[in-house]
Amino acid sequence: SAPPALAPPLDTVPVVSWLPPLKDNSLHFSRGGSLTGMRRSELCGLRWGNVDVLGATLSVVEALHIVKGGMTITEPPKSKRGKRNIALGPQAALLLQKHRESEAARATFMGRILTDHDYVFARPDGRPLSPDTFTHAFKGICDRLGIKAHLHMSRHTHASLMLKAGVHPKVVSERLGHSNIGITLDTYSHVTPGLQAAAAERLDDIIGGNPSAENKDDLVSKSVSK
Repeated sequence: SAPPALAPPLDTVPVVSWLPPLKDNSLHFSRGGSLTGMRRSELCGLRWGNVDVLGATLSVVEALHIVKGGMTITEPPKSKRGKRNIALGPQAALLLQKHRESEAARATFMGRILTDHDYVFARPDGRPLSPDTFTHAFKGICDRLGIKAHLHMSRHTHASLMLKAGVHPKVVSERLGHSNIGITLDTYSHVTPGLQAAAAERLDDIIGGNPSAENKDDLVSKSVSK
């Protein structure tokens, strides 16, 4: 079957440059999706015990979902590869470090101690936040900025930018938690043509046969005349 249609990724500008300064959970959350490629449910189910800021990694071991009656439940990722470790870049690690400090201070103010069992994105009393809370908050931010976007686009942006940067599709697939690399290649097929062209030029550079710009124009002219 054909892959689902995707909204254009937010890749025409640095992925987080259009977001206002960090002020609340919603902004941390949206940036988290862009910097890690995690699903909304996985970010909601992330606990501090699964975040290693110093080691610059986090582990995806459970996801949080809404069930009938508005109750929330946590369960393991739906696929075997959904349970994974994700390396964090300096920006993501710093974001999580600052967020933990903020959450620890808030917990102290509320008369409790922040523990590894606490959710990274939580209410003041430590209860998990509904995934829909972030979806609506993200939409509100985008509406105020005049940007047409939805929260899941941050995940698509993460994947698109990594592929365009030359990261191997298998690595991108592992970060996204796809059950197989075929899903990644099908979903982001709009990125692969550019990768093919870049790979062909890189090969020419390696073997020393990359023609000059003038010769390239000449080759195009000859092909057109034929």
